[in-house]
Amino acid sequence: MTSQAALRTRFVNEDNRRWWTLAAMCFALFMIMLDNTVVNVALPSIQTDLGASISGLEWTVNAYTLSFAVLLVTGGRLGDLFGRRKMFLFGVVVFGASSALIALAQSEAWLVTFRAVQGIGAAFMMPATLSIISNAFPPEERGKAIGTWAGVSALALAIGPVVGGFLVENVSWQSIFLLNLPVAAVAVVVTLFATHESRDETAPPSIDFAGVSAITVGLAALVLALVQGNSWGWGSGRIVGLLAVAVVGLVAFAVAETRVSNPMVDFKFFKSRSFAGANMVAFIVSFAMLATFFFFALYLQNVRGYSPLQTGVRFLPMTVVIIFAGPIAGRLSDKIGPRPLMTAGLVLNAISLFWQGHLEVDTPYTTLLGSFILMGLGMGLVMSPMSTAAMNSVDATKAGVASGVLSMSRMVGGTFGVAAMGALISGLGRHQLDQSLPQLSADAREKLADGLGAGAAGDTTAQVNSAVQDAFLYALNDSLRIASLVALLGAVVAWVLIEPTTPKREMTPEAEAEAELVGV
Repeated sequence: MTSQAALRTRFVNEDNRRWWTLAAMCFALFMIMLDNTVVNVALPSIQTDLGASISGLEWTVNAYTLSFAVLLVTGGRLGDLFGRRKMFLFGVVVFGASSALIALAQSEAWLVTFRAVQGIGAAFMMPATLSIISNAFPPEERGKAIGTWAGVSALALAIGPVVGGFLVENVSWQSIFLLNLPVAAVAVVVTLFATHESRDETAPPSIDFAGVSAITVGLAALVLALVQGNSWGWGSGRIVGLLAVAVVGLVAFAVAETRVSNPMVDFKFFKSRSFAGANMVAFIVSFAMLATFFFFALYLQNVRGYSPLQTGVRFLPMTVVIIFAGPIAGRLSDKIGPRPLMTAGLVLNAISLFWQGHLEVDTPYTTLLGSFILMGLGMGLVMSPMSTAAMNSVDATKAGVASGVLSMSRMVGGTFGVAAMGALISGLGRHQLDQSLPQLSADAREKLADGLGAGAAGDTTAQVNSAVQDAFLYALNDSLRIASLVALLGAVVAWVLIEPTTPKREMTPEAEAEAELVGV
């Protein structure tokens, strides 16, 4: 026996292998989610160091979002076809290497290019984490494992702004990307030692190029339109053209998938009420929650005057509750099914959003604390049961693409939510500014409305600044109440579509052989 095999046998055996696998997937997920939050904190320092333009800063975020969202389904399906562990390791290496190259960036173009490459790595990692966990754990333990996975995600979101703020203030903006390197190294080592390879044995390892091309074009156009809609104008020729391309691309994808023997996405998945319902809830909850976080952070920083680090600390109670509620909800979903937990969580989210929809310029943090705790509890009750409902409703051989579809629903929902709430705040705020500042020209009021996300008007008179803050709060409060109704809609969807107890899918003989191999 070689020394490597002896070491593996000593620390990893069939009894604990799946828990080592879970640890590796959680390391990778931690890296992805941490990166999502720390980058925003570093943008001012990046601008100063590289002399980046405002457009360059926007594309530092958008390039990652675009490549990540567009390739999630493709990354998941390639894992099913060629090996989930293999594609996961590919994603980790790409993510780690691009992080190092971002830290070495000497120009805006260099930075944006490797942020896009980093998104490609994340798109291969994210669906693989959930599909590997689904294949490593039997259905009756899957909720507990996914709950732990969700808790780690919340932990990264919780400490991201705090860690990012500390590193940017005391080390450098480059350090937030270099932090990914040791995390990636640990994920690679543990995966090589502990994780069995798995793939869809029922499908030949061939790529559906027509499907990949159509969904890539369609999603790229859709996400780009959502990201740029508020700045380019929703009625502009560029946005209308992108939306037209998105419709053509996605319709072409749907048609192409019905004409191939081994489609990239099997639309029979959506015949399962639980799978369809979980994806609808994923879109709805991301639509309501991510948009809320984005604009609530603007309120705390630009209206209340908190620093990015202080803002991150004030979100901690919510994310700490998610850390503990997620694993508990995962265990409960194994016993009582995901439907009651998801429904209750979305109702709590709706109450929290309505509570938050009464902001004033000087609203005390103590008044908001209860709503943050309630939001954390609601999110904890939704996220892991939602993932469990989706993954338990498909055959284990299709776990990769199913995970990719679910992740895509979350990503597109969040992007759509930020775009829709931004447009809503701009529209409502414009109406308010027309009433409060009639002495200004229409062009001046239009410019102020377009910048409402900043929460203040900059170098203008005290009257104008006060009017802009009042307009922002008026629009934000109405938007939060609308988000509350969206969360209630999600609760109805969860109760109606998610089956009372998610069925354990019947497996083909090939799937049973694969499940036996990986210990499912």
